[in-house]
Amino acid sequence: MPRHNETRALPYTREQMFDLVANVAAYPEFLPWVSAIRVRSDSATEMVADMIVGFKGIKESFTSRVEKHRPDTVRVDYLDGPLKHLHNQWHFRDDGNNGVLVDFEVEFEFKNRLFEMLAGQMFDKALRKMIGAFEARAAALYGSDESGSRSSSAHSAA
Repeated sequence: MPRHNETRALPYTREQMFDLVANVAAYPEFLPWVSAIRVRSDSATEMVADMIVGFKGIKESFTSRVEKHRPDTVRVDYLDGPLKHLHNQWHFRDDGNNGVLVDFEVEFEFKNRLFEMLAGQMFDKALRKMIGAFEARAAALYGSDESGSRSSSAHSAA
């Protein structure tokens, strides 16, 4: 099962990054491959949403539950769609230097092993593009630090 863990130090607050990640309805504005979001329900602590993702003529719809624990954690659990399993979590911690450490983890498993093999080949590149899109969105919303992210570490397994 492909999985990825990464930590980034960014020049924003926990609250800013929480707000960016928890605003799922805005994802089509900046995330690659996300063409539409339909929010089924939303409260201060939980959202259920459908996400339509398209890539090279293939479109799929995913339904997920988003648990929001302000300002520390956004957890996403898969409910329905073409996957067997999907979980991702964002955790935001003060870095001690007026910034935030963003811990991101994702793991997934397709129902179809062929899709999983194909996705595994593109997984790291797609994740880098997605994480970069979140960083660019933060810079657009909150201003940018000339040095960009101050550090990063990553671990992937397929």
